[in-house]
Amino acid sequence: MNFSVGLSTYLLVGAMLFCLGLYGLFAKKNVVAILMSIELMLNAVNLNFVAFNRFLATDRLIGNVAALFVIVLAAAEVAVGLALVIAIYRSRQTTNVDEFNWLKW
Repeated sequence: MNFSVGLSTYLLVGAMLFCLGLYGLFAKKNVVAILMSIELMLNAVNLNFVAFNRFLATDRLIGNVAALFVIVLAAAEVAVGLALVIAIYRSRQTTNVDEFNWLKW
């Protein structure tokens, strides 16, 4: 059985991953779950970059370099985000977004 996967399949999987991350971003109340949803969305973008590079620009590595750049930015985002979550948890004893009321009078 010869089964080849085309660009549309990769884009469909990337779109489903992005929508799943977007749903998690809006539906979850825990800050750690929200950070994981953002990471899922960034990985969907990486999948699209690599798929476009494989099918449209096979002689260049621009898609792979862009994906690598997004991975580095995601690692920095996780490091800063988790540091903020730990600091907030130590002062407020919660990671629930609904209980963050610093800007309310």
